[in-house]
Amino acid sequence: MKLFQSKQIADIDLFTISHEPIASIDLMERASQMLCNEFVNSFKSNQKLIFFIGPGNNGGDGLALARMLADNDFLCVVYIVKISNKLSANCELNLKRLHAQKGVKIKEIKNNKDFPKIQEKDVIVDALFGSGLSRPVDGLAAEVIKWVNKSLAKVVAIDIPSGLFGDDNAVNNHENIIKADFTYSLQFPKISFMFAENEQFVGLWKVLPIGLNEKIISETESNYFYLTSNFIGNKVKKRVTFAHKGSFGHAMLVAGSYGKMGAAILGAKSCLRSGVGLLTVHLPKSGYQIIQIAVPEAMVSADDSEKNISLLPEINNYSAIGIGPGIGIQKQTKDFFKNILLQIEVPLVIDADALNIFSANKLMLKLLPKQTVLTPHPGEFDRLAGKSINGWERHLKQIEFAKKYQIVIVLKGAHTSIAMPDGRCFFNATGNPGMATAGSGDVLTGIILSLLAQGYSSEDASLVGVYLHGLAGDFAKLKHGEESLIAGDIIENIGCAFLSVKRQVRNDDEMMG
Repeated sequence: MKLFQSKQIADIDLFTISHEPIASIDLMERASQMLCNEFVNSFKSNQKLIFFIGPGNNGGDGLALARMLADNDFLCVVYIVKISNKLSANCELNLKRLHAQKGVKIKEIKNNKDFPKIQEKDVIVDALFGSGLSRPVDGLAAEVIKWVNKSLAKVVAIDIPSGLFGDDNAVNNHENIIKADFTYSLQFPKISFMFAENEQFVGLWKVLPIGLNEKIISETESNYFYLTSNFIGNKVKKRVTFAHKGSFGHAMLVAGSYGKMGAAILGAKSCLRSGVGLLTVHLPKSGYQIIQIAVPEAMVSADDSEKNISLLPEINNYSAIGIGPGIGIQKQTKDFFKNILLQIEVPLVIDADALNIFSANKLMLKLLPKQTVLTPHPGEFDRLAGKSINGWERHLKQIEFAKKYQIVIVLKGAHTSIAMPDGRCFFNATGNPGMATAGSGDVLTGIILSLLAQGYSSEDASLVGVYLHGLAGDFAKLKHGEESLIAGDIIENIGCAFLSVKRQVRNDDEMMG
């Protein structure tokens, strides 16, 4: 799914109205009906719904929604916030329709003396400002937002929490942004939803399709995308009947040090579970028996050192190499890492301690082969690229870093982002907080390594790997819950993730005839 900046979304709206047999007010009616369906399914009709209405089309959505919900026997009270004496044409028309219906109390807020009492059992509907907001909220609207945020009632935002910008919020006033429990975003997620600092405003969110013109969506260029099951399923390679283990590559995983052999085990198991034909694990000599017992399907290359990686093994026979999980940052390991960068000619994925070695010697970044995949978490990336004040700034650095070194950066998080060498960025749709656990990143490294060895491009290995990793975590959550989820649970559900995306593709193909 493409993601768009706020101005682009507005242009897509206008194109739809201009090129389809639908008036602007009817498009609003269609969107409001989608919203109404969600409210009817999510809330009880005996809950009081308090609407805060702004002067623009977001307010028009709120007024139309209040009318529809009143027709469904919901108790709705509308408060028009007098930010301006002029309403948009659609907002004005929906206000007239609401007056004509006579099923909803309509009041005005001109100052803080008009603020309503809000009970904890009430539901607040935020329809003050939409995604077209271009400056921080102030004045009466800011006071209303603070009043809402102080209440204990559930808050539902229409399209986007009022006060939040659709992408960059670095200069925004966070005190004057609605803190929603739920956000119903129309047609597309907003780019700002993807960053941790905005979770307090967005809450849980859901996209509601409203039928915007598919032609203009397809033709409007964007460097931002949101991963979907069908998109990933179509990238998963089909296996032929006469395939053999040599058909699916031979991966080498360089992992482990004394006290961290578990990282090697997790990476190896996830690599094998993701379809690689052969896997050799290079690790310190003290890990030889450990890995042979824990992962009998893997072959082992034992280092001369008992506790750390120090020896450069023969690397010409491998389809892809993964380096980093649990290797430590000892001098001999650093020397090994530099030597392998000078000689490697196959796809490479780098994680964990290997990234920290880069951070301590950034001149080594020049040795990175093009299309290498780096998989840092935010702290590791900040050590590589410099500290960022928020997720948006880090995101911009991620894109520039990927372009500068012509590599793929997988920045791990709630919506893991994958930045490509050409400037495109993909956000992941799968995963859950239970995956914030030791070893989860080692599992991801193993999955991506496996896909690289099987002949997937660095781009596809990263996209498919990240999506399946998160989806496996979602299946694990269903069995164990978030609190009890461990990295091994993710590995055990990789197969379920593969089956799920392949099933989605089959279902979509059947629907298309």
